[in-house]
Amino acid sequence: MSSRILIIGACGQIGTELTTRLREIYGAENVIASDINTRNLELVNSGPFEIIDAKNFNAIKDCCKNYNIDTVYLMAALLSATGEKYPMEAWDLNMNSLFHVLNLAKGGTIKKVYWPSSIAVFGPTTPRENTPQHTICEPTTVYGITKQVGERWCEYYHEKYGVDVRSLRYPGIISHKAMPGGGTTDYAVEIYHEAIKTGKYECFLSEHTSLPMMFMDDAIKATIDLMQAPSEELTIRSSYNLSAITFTPEDIANSIKTEIPEFEISYQPDFRQAIADSWPSSIDDSVARNDWNWQHSFNLDNMTKLMLKELSKKYKSN
Repeated sequence: MSSRILIIGACGQIGTELTTRLREIYGAENVIASDINTRNLELVNSGPFEIIDAKNFNAIKDCCKNYNIDTVYLMAALLSATGEKYPMEAWDLNMNSLFHVLNLAKGGTIKKVYWPSSIAVFGPTTPRENTPQHTICEPTTVYGITKQVGERWCEYYHEKYGVDVRSLRYPGIISHKAMPGGGTTDYAVEIYHEAIKTGKYECFLSEHTSLPMMFMDDAIKATIDLMQAPSEELTIRSSYNLSAITFTPEDIANSIKTEIPEFEISYQPDFRQAIADSWPSSIDDSVARNDWNWQHSFNLDNMTKLMLKELSKKYKSN
């Protein structure tokens, strides 16, 4: 019997591409996308779609029962920069939506849960270089606090109730398809758009701010690989460290200049600089690589080539 999947927050940056890939694997009719808006018409029209508020337990439960859902990917969240502006809204959405799906799994309505964490769980007291899987987590953002607490609840529900919940600590995610949604690493997407549109970019982080990053294709692959891994091989039920590439704004600008020599960058750090400074500069994800054979495919330069190629096509067609 084929898996029946519900994606909550399917119209977000990661949710959009995750939905597309899952529909390719499992068939469009077996992957139900949901969000609170229908602005992404391409996604809405590519398979079953339901309008669901992630904070509404009954709406999620009814959808799971109507479609015989066995697996839920909870991708809805207020991200780091937006969460600092609306802290109570971030806490409400990020925490209550997680409890809803964990409780549905605890009660037997669904069998498996995916919930994304983030490098935001770390803080200024965390070792910045090669941050280990098990380390100090004292986040200084609302988003990071919700992710840290969420990790503890995921592990708790697994240990106490046997819930099959799986999670990844995403680094910054870079994509040419969906626009970013209010994160501190958004500069690494915006810079490619501006390179094509205007040939210059004013960065909200300083030139030497090193952060862990990942191309979207690798993030989607990691997510699905983890969800397809045999349960008995998984040793982490809080959230796995995940890594691919680490670079600074200066590095990404130099990579762009190899393709667009006239590209110009300037720096005007804002409140997001303090957030970035509290996060690791590189991540040790050896546990993920050992447990379920995680391997990334993209480095900075081949990612840059692909981003500029795809965005050039997008802006020419518009």
